[in-house]
Amino acid sequence: AKKSQTRVLSLTSSFVFGAGVMTVLLLSLISYVFFHLFGSNTPLIIWAIVCGLLVGVGLSVWVFYYRRGKGTSLWIPRSLARHLSDRSKATKDPAEAFSLGLTSVIAEILFIIAPLSVAALVLVQLSPVWQFAGIVLYTLVSLITLLSVWVYISSGHKISDMQKWREQNKYFLQFAAGLALVILGGFVYVCKVIADTVGAM
Repeated sequence: AKKSQTRVLSLTSSFVFGAGVMTVLLLSLISYVFFHLFGSNTPLIIWAIVCGLLVGVGLSVWVFYYRRGKGTSLWIPRSLARHLSDRSKATKDPAEAFSLGLTSVIAEILFIIAPLSVAALVLVQLSPVWQFAGIVLYTLVSLITLLSVWVYISSGHKISDMQKWREQNKYFLQFAAGLALVILGGFVYVCKVIADTVGAM
């Protein structure tokens, strides 16, 4: 049992690392695109569009994030969901777990593109040192859930217990995630778009 627990922890660590690497790559790519297009002074209309995207994604999370019925299957293309599910169950190699971590972030791109865009808009206004710190901070925050699972497993608990808890509380988690995005969209709109517009008058 101890050997099995060690293997699960190793696979989980590789998965989390893969998800972290892909998050860093996506955030860096989006930041580069924004900086190439707008420099360090992004037009307010772009901020407004991203805020609207945040609210829209937040509302979509309430409706679409989990498929209806039992389980915690995500609302992503069925072929991709089936592939991730099948490979997750069959994976025995840390390298494959790492690749699954990379793929899982891509699978959720529709739900994470808005917060990634906001983070990128903030990053392009910072100096290189603070940009690096911002990328690290965003990645750690985005991985809080996965890191919590890693800590839970490393403390000797079974991953099946965590999955059972997720299934029992999935609608609360879905509501909380959607609400956080809606609040973030409103906050950024008020603090950036409205504040800058009023300040320019």
